[in-house]
Amino acid sequence: MIPDYLAEFFGNKFIGYLIAAALPLFLWILPYALYAVYAERKVSAFMQDRIGPNRVGPKGLFQTIADILKLIQKEDIVPASADKPLFVMAPYVIFAGTFAAFAALPFSSIYIGSNINLGVFYIMAVSSFSVVGILMAGWAGNNKYSLYGAMRSVAQIVSYEVPALLAIVSAVMVIGSLNLNEISEMQTAYFWNWWIFGGPVVGIKKFLLIIPMTIAFIIFFIASLAEVNRTPFDIPEAESELVAGFHTEYTGMKFAMFFLAEYGNMFVVSAISVSIFFGGWQSPFGYLGNSLGISWLIPVEQVFWFLFKGSLLVLVQMWLRWTLPRLRVDQLMTVCWKYLTPYAFINLVLIGIITLF
Repeated sequence: MIPDYLAEFFGNKFIGYLIAAALPLFLWILPYALYAVYAERKVSAFMQDRIGPNRVGPKGLFQTIADILKLIQKEDIVPASADKPLFVMAPYVIFAGTFAAFAALPFSSIYIGSNINLGVFYIMAVSSFSVVGILMAGWAGNNKYSLYGAMRSVAQIVSYEVPALLAIVSAVMVIGSLNLNEISEMQTAYFWNWWIFGGPVVGIKKFLLIIPMTIAFIIFFIASLAEVNRTPFDIPEAESELVAGFHTEYTGMKFAMFFLAEYGNMFVVSAISVSIFFGGWQSPFGYLGNSLGISWLIPVEQVFWFLFKGSLLVLVQMWLRWTLPRLRVDQLMTVCWKYLTPYAFINLVLIGIITLF
C-alpha cells in the first residue's frame, strides 16, 4: 500500500507509487556503487600485499566520496569532432538500462518495484539497453580506440547472452515461473530448499537436480562476467590496448556514470543468481522475527539476506578480477561458442529429461 501522505503530496497515487518504489532503489545504487569501488580497491590491495586507500577518513572510508565530489566538479568536455547528441546521451542510456533492471528485483516479500510474471525475461531484455549505450558511446566519440572497445563489447555481450539465457531457461524449466518473487517464495527459509540444492523437491528427483542446477549456475555466472565486462572478459576496456575502451573520451560525471552502471550491473546479475539459485530473500536458517514473535522484523531480515547474498557474489567477481588474466578476443569467443553454449544446451536437455520423468 502506498502511504496516503505520498499520494496527497504528489496529487496522484500513481506518481506517489513511482516515487515510493524508485527512490529507495536509487538511494541504494549510489552508496552501493561508491563503496563497491572502495571494496574493490581494498580487495586488490589485500591480494597484492598493499594497504589501499587509507588517507581520507578512517581506513580510507571516505576516499570514494572524495573521488565522486571531484568528478562532479570536473569540466564536462565534449570533443569537437564528436556526435554531440549521441555522445551526451550514451551514459544516460547505459545507466537507465541498469536502473530499470532493479524494478523487478525482489528485495523482500513486500518490497519489489514491479511484481510482474515475466520478471526474469524483463530484466534480461532491459539490461540489453547497455549494448545500445556502449555502441553509442564508442561511435559518437569519433576515436578509434573507443570504437574498437564498443565493437568488442557488443560482440561479447550479444554472444554471452546465449549461454546465459540457456542456463536461466534450464532453471526456469524446473521452477515453472519467471516471477522472481514467486521463485524466492518457493525456496522457503532453509538453505537445503534452494534450487542450487535441488529446490523444494522431494525424493530421487531432488538428488538428480543438484548437479544440473549447479552447472546451470556456473554457466550463468561465467556468462554474467562477460555481460558486465568483468575480468577475465574485460577486453572492451583493455587498458594496455585501448586506453579506456568505449569511454576513453568521457570526463567528469559522465565518466563516473559508466562506473555506476558497471557496478550496478554487477549487483543485478548477482541478484538474479541469488533469486533463482540461492533462495532470494529467504534466510538460510529461518527468521529471528518468527522466533521472537515480531512480524515487522521479517521483511527487514529478508532485505538483509538479499543484499548480503548479492554482495557476496559481487565480492567473488572482484576476487576473480585480481586473480585471472585477461583473455584474448579469440579465446573469449572460443569459451562462449565451443564450451559454454554446447554445455548449456546439453544441461538444458538433461534437466528437461529429469523434469519429464
